[in-house]
Amino acid sequence: MNASTQAAPPMQAPDDESEGINPAEYWDILVDNRWLVAAVVAVFLFLGTAYALLGKPVYEANLAVQVEDSGNSAGSFLGDAASSLLSVKTPAAGEIEILRSRAILGKAVENTKLYISARPRYAPFVGSYLARRATDLSEPGFMGLAGYVTGTEKILVPRFDVPPDFEDKPFTLTVGTNGQYELSSPDIDTPMKGTVGTLLSANVPNVVNGSVSLMVTSIEGKPGAQFQLVRSSTQKTLLALQDALKVVEKGKQSGVLDVSWKSADPEKLTQLLNEIGTLYVRQNMERKAAEAEKTLGFLDTALPQFKKQLEQSEDIYNRYRNQNGTVSLDDEAKNALTQTVDLQSKLLEAEQKRRELAARFTDEHPAVQTLDTQVVAWKAALASIDARIRKMPELQQNTVRMQRDIKVNTDLYVSLLNSSLQMRLAKEGKVGNVRLLDEAIVPEEAVWPKRPLVIALALILGLAAGVAAAVARSSFFGGIRNPGEIETHTGLNVYSSIPLSAAQRTIDRSIENKVAGLHVLAHQQPEDPAVESLRSLRTALQFAMLEATNNRLLISGATPGVGKTFISVNFAAISAAAGKRVLLIDADLRKGRVNQFLSIPRSSGLSELIAGTLSFEKAVRPSALPNLDIITTGVLPPNPAELLMSESFVQVLDRLSPAYDLVIIDTAPVLVAADTASVAPLASTFLLVARAEKTQLGELNESVRRLAHAGRSVNGVILNAIDLSRRHAGSGGYKYGAYKHLQYTYKANRDST
Repeated sequence: MNASTQAAPPMQAPDDESEGINPAEYWDILVDNRWLVAAVVAVFLFLGTAYALLGKPVYEANLAVQVEDSGNSAGSFLGDAASSLLSVKTPAAGEIEILRSRAILGKAVENTKLYISARPRYAPFVGSYLARRATDLSEPGFMGLAGYVTGTEKILVPRFDVPPDFEDKPFTLTVGTNGQYELSSPDIDTPMKGTVGTLLSANVPNVVNGSVSLMVTSIEGKPGAQFQLVRSSTQKTLLALQDALKVVEKGKQSGVLDVSWKSADPEKLTQLLNEIGTLYVRQNMERKAAEAEKTLGFLDTALPQFKKQLEQSEDIYNRYRNQNGTVSLDDEAKNALTQTVDLQSKLLEAEQKRRELAARFTDEHPAVQTLDTQVVAWKAALASIDARIRKMPELQQNTVRMQRDIKVNTDLYVSLLNSSLQMRLAKEGKVGNVRLLDEAIVPEEAVWPKRPLVIALALILGLAAGVAAAVARSSFFGGIRNPGEIETHTGLNVYSSIPLSAAQRTIDRSIENKVAGLHVLAHQQPEDPAVESLRSLRTALQFAMLEATNNRLLISGATPGVGKTFISVNFAAISAAAGKRVLLIDADLRKGRVNQFLSIPRSSGLSELIAGTLSFEKAVRPSALPNLDIITTGVLPPNPAELLMSESFVQVLDRLSPAYDLVIIDTAPVLVAADTASVAPLASTFLLVARAEKTQLGELNESVRRLAHAGRSVNGVILNAIDLSRRHAGSGGYKYGAYKHLQYTYKANRDST
């Protein structure tokens, strides 16, 4: 008796609609999950506000350093040679690296004891918040937590040394009476006792280099108050400082460097930055003084040699003049002498610079190559002048050469002598080419957390997380939204979409409260949109069942709670109202509810009829609706599957079917019990009920697979309980453009004739 009806044409959805959720449906998802979104936003706002109020404040301070072009004011009095030594312009990038070097920061870390952390042991979460607003010392033991404080407690620890194995591990200092304290650690069995102002030195048993040294110079706290001490690794502290310290040049080639750092301790922050600035200026002065001393040593060696050369040139000229008398020079000779002296001085000066630069740069350096070019040019000019001098009379030639030597040696000696004097001034003056423009000052306001920004970010992140949670919930846990999903992903035809009825909710409450009466929506509210959709289903099935081999319609669902009994009862009522004789059989022998809709007893029904203990006349009951007869489940049997698989049930259907135009069989959910798979081959038409926003596509596919194993196919699906109030007008109840089910009414006015 396995027969099937011809499938109705599927309701095709456009390709772009079937591929995913359109924007309008996103709005539906947000409306459906509005409480989830609100809860997520509330959690994020709470956490963000708590962080903004209770989070540890971070302060930032900065200092400004100017790198000048000239390293010493005395340079203005020197010649080019000396000035080149004191006025070498250092690029900002190089000075930045010097500021960030271990030579500077390492000393700053050591001088400020940055590797020592000593702070009060604040109560969890709110302790630091309360402490920032406190004006006096607190009583230790916040809310029963021993040692925790919330007041203005302070401690000063200039020295704290621990074994390497204890670095970066917390110690607890507990304040005692009369300046006493106790130092403990989870890794040390016996606490160490000390006195404020006295160095505490104790050995740690079974630890290499296990000596702990602690100097506490002052404590502000009541007895019982606790402080947390941590001695960090010096190297790790230095590396962390190098990573966190920001050094940038203010403006392009301005020569002004901005040095900034962030810390939770504003006083230590300021102390460290000012120490860095002091050390940087000091090393610059020492470096300039060292350069001046090195140059001074060169000058002290060269001056006697140049003085001797000057004296020799003067002696030679005096002897020549005594032998030959005074020689008058014409204008050409005087001009040649002046040019020769000038060029010779420049050449000697350039060669001196060349030797100085060669000690710092390679031959390929631009400054060295420039000097080499000048030397070549000046030597060529000197050669030209010498050629002119050789054409003069011999007395004039000798006189020009000797006066030239005297003049050049005199100028060079005087220049070096002045340079030596200025270098001594530079060495003794200890003036560098950098200076502090602005020292760091203790910041009053924290730069983080910025409360308005944190709360705004929490709101934005909360909205984003809430939307993501809503979409994820809909994607992973939400049910079918529209008929197009069923037809696209399962290949099943959707015969009808039934809107969720508000009136049916009232009827359901009446059934739960066991109120007597006829609880059939089609009877109480015949113009309800859900009833109108069932009438459309009746029309579709009327044509679909024309070629059916029998008049049996089986209605079931994949899982419980999809509304299969509601569909069965109301579809039976609508079909009976059309003048057909209808028999409704409640074959859900596990949890059938048809009798509750009609307010009739469950007993004396199908189970007794199959078992042969009840006659057909007593099993078939007329309902309060015309043309509609009912067979209830009867007493729920312990073996429903066996009863429905028996030949007796087949004989019952064969005897009853000819007496009716339509036999509707309501069975148990497919995925819950095997009953439906046993009954399905006995009906020519099988409709599967799915509930919108609940039934999963996987449940439908699994139901089809199980029925196929039983040799039965599903003719179509009824999508039940579409909540029109949650559907955005642009998405459409069917997801087909702008159309959706509306609660239209179409009836005659009362005064119509």
